[in-house]
Amino acid sequence: MRTEKQYLIDEVGEHLDKSDYLFLTNFDRVNVAETAELRAALAEHNAEFHVVKNSAFKVAADSREYPDLSSHLVGPTAIVVGGQDAPGVAKALGAFFKDKDKVEVKVGVLENKVLEADDVRALAKLPSLDVVRGQLLSLINTPARQIATVIQAVPQSVLNLLNAKFTEGEREEAQG
Repeated sequence: MRTEKQYLIDEVGEHLDKSDYLFLTNFDRVNVAETAELRAALAEHNAEFHVVKNSAFKVAADSREYPDLSSHLVGPTAIVVGGQDAPGVAKALGAFFKDKDKVEVKVGVLENKVLEADDVRALAKLPSLDVVRGQLLSLINTPARQIATVIQAVPQSVLNLLNAKFTEGEREEAQG
């Protein structure tokens, strides 16, 4: 194999090693300014957008035991990889497609499972990892907060009763 081809395959392989997900996109109608805008949006999720040769991608993906995506390797192809927030990246891609009507997701791979375009759209509707963590933390804290409220309610009720009794006694004393 020529060294130029091997270099391209190695470069694609390095990109594939960056995350446990991958999105293949068709970018044929995207200009340079829009590509920069997409890359900036993806960078917020620590993801990267790279144009690749279909043949180099196929060899690199096969060597890493990715599922067979050869039916999707038609026309111009770019890969989106990196970071740990696959739903956030899918949202960013979906938002860019909706705004620009240019980049379309061909297929995705998440933990070696193939996601068709509809699956990627469904993934984009999931909350981000930070939101899920917040929801889980809230769920875990709710019983503890309720127990603390109940435990605090009993002494608070006694204190309110004593305050009311002393206040009533002080009023009688002042009137007397």
